[in-house]
Amino acid sequence: MTHRPEGLSAYIAVTAAYWAFMLTDGALRMLVLLHFDRLGFSPVQLAYLFILYEVAGMVTNLSAGWIAARFGLTSTLYAGLGVQVVALLALSQLDPAWSLGFSVIYVMAVQGASGVAKDLAKMSSKSAVKLLAPSGNGGLFKWVAVLTGSKNAVKGFGFLLGAALLASLGFVGAVIAMATVLALILAAIIVAMPPGLPRGRKGAKFSEVFSKSANVNWLSAARVFLFGARDVWFVVGIPIYFYAVLSDGSPEGDRAAFFLVGSFMALWIILYGAVQAAAPRILKAQTRPEAALIGAARHWALALLVVPALLTLATLLAPAPTLWLTLTLVAGLLIFGAIFAVNSSLHSYLILAFTQAERVTMDVGFYYMANAGGRLLGTLMSGLSYQIGGLPLMMGAATVMVGLSALASGRLSSADPSLSASR
Repeated sequence: MTHRPEGLSAYIAVTAAYWAFMLTDGALRMLVLLHFDRLGFSPVQLAYLFILYEVAGMVTNLSAGWIAARFGLTSTLYAGLGVQVVALLALSQLDPAWSLGFSVIYVMAVQGASGVAKDLAKMSSKSAVKLLAPSGNGGLFKWVAVLTGSKNAVKGFGFLLGAALLASLGFVGAVIAMATVLALILAAIIVAMPPGLPRGRKGAKFSEVFSKSANVNWLSAARVFLFGARDVWFVVGIPIYFYAVLSDGSPEGDRAAFFLVGSFMALWIILYGAVQAAAPRILKAQTRPEAALIGAARHWALALLVVPALLTLATLLAPAPTLWLTLTLVAGLLIFGAIFAVNSSLHSYLILAFTQAERVTMDVGFYYMANAGGRLLGTLMSGLSYQIGGLPLMMGAATVMVGLSALASGRLSSADPSLSASR
């Protein structure tokens, strides 16, 4: 019989709740993007739909660390799932008769609520790993990698689910179905959640959310530009480009394009999640000291820089849509996803390695505020860069942001007392 680590039951429950949330999160993003693109929204208008989602994520992460420290991790996890149910139901009330301006404002507000929900759930789940993971033999890195990698694989299935639901049930039917299923899962999690997570402390102060650790601050800066480099093409540009290439304008062509675009986005996220889950094995984390993993964060950031640089060159050489360019983008972005996943997994481990257990929600909340800031930067740049300069400007912006992330990773130091306790 193998030993069952203490806290494993709570870890499994938290992971299951996070899976359920991320499935709906991925599906909702694809639903909104494809539905409003079909209604004729421009790339910039599509980007606007997601701006409040990212702004809400920044604000939520900054305050959620304190809320979790004050009221407990289970409270913030349940709140995240509950707010997502409300957001889905609100989106089902969207009326085609509304004016374009009001529709945009309404969807932005609903997406903002969904952003609050996402980051409450994410901060709760990631913080729980620091408290529940076994020590020794790289246990923290393995548990972080499993949670993060599996979450992204589930979100990838969500992209495919969103495209399939839009084609089969329509927009309103899809969001109502997701709200119903997520509400049932929330009820089951509340009933079945085992003990193991802290209930909070009354003396927690909001000022504690701002980290005094140089490593936490530099890692957060690296995270801003890492996720900005992904979302600058991921949020609007590439899905809209592929949809334009694949659809012939007929209803049947639209449905086929929805499926193919959703399949690519799903495949990218699933690959990303699979590589994240395998990152401890790829990096041989069990046998390497923490200083070596800090060095690996710098090296993998530089390796990632090569991919968008080459894709920028490819788009400059073939600015018009061609089969060669489309296949190059598909292959290049999948390679980008694999290397990006190792970078992301290293960051997710290092933030927990750099923090102390008594302030884990504070540091994780601050770090994911930076993560949301990167997504906001990428979202803003995605619609704008694609509309102004097409694929070359979009991929060029991704290249610059990966370079800035590599510079920030280069400032991380192995002289951190928290590291010795993270093994």
